[in-house]
Amino acid sequence: MNPPLLSVIIPNWNGAAHLPTCLEALRRQTYPHREILVVDNGSTDGSLSLLAHYPEVRVLALGRNRGFAGAVNAGIRAARGEILVLLNNDTEAAPTWLEALAAAFARHPDAGLLASKILLFDRREVFHSAGDYYRVDGIPGNRGVWEPDVGQYDREEEVFSACGAAAAYRRALLEDIGLFDEDFFYSCEDMDLAWRAQIAGWNCWYIPDAVVYHKLSATGGGPIASFYDGRNFLYLIA
Repeated sequence: MNPPLLSVIIPNWNGAAHLPTCLEALRRQTYPHREILVVDNGSTDGSLSLLAHYPEVRVLALGRNRGFAGAVNAGIRAARGEILVLLNNDTEAAPTWLEALAAAFARHPDAGLLASKILLFDRREVFHSAGDYYRVDGIPGNRGVWEPDVGQYDREEEVFSACGAAAAYRRALLEDIGLFDEDFFYSCEDMDLAWRAQIAGWNCWYIPDAVVYHKLSATGGGPIASFYDGRNFLYLIA
């Protein structure tokens, strides 16, 4: 079988300071069958001028801020790949990240989505996420967050959800259950999609060999993030 095309979709809003690190890491990927799309949410910081130095990148300039969910959906609609891979602009992917994701989908035909091993950018021995969970009190969370990496999440296993900062989805899954719910705008849209995937019978696997380093809330954070987190926890329950 021919190896699948992986479409890497990077939502961007005023992320010019982060994009070079993110895009240079993608240039070093060992998996050749890929395309890269940056979906720009009306940036005013020179992001679009910077992207002109990366001719391999397809740029979708939305002209306004449609949030994470809106930008990702626009990228999915424009992408050509069988596998849709989401990546935050404030990340650095290990060279074998895409190769590990492609191999994992081949091993797990039941998997609709895959979770990466996400470590902190500035403390690379500390976890951001080893897949995501949903608690019985209605609060989602990142498995392993703030824990030192001492091998406790080195096993490939099923988890509930994939953190959207570095997640991969089969196109067949999205054709089955639909795209991200843009009412969320920002935060928890990945968990909402994972709920719909689980209900429809698709599994999520955590892939420890798919490593990404994340600056964590470099683009979004503070009071705005707190508002969307709190509101969207209720959206998830609904």
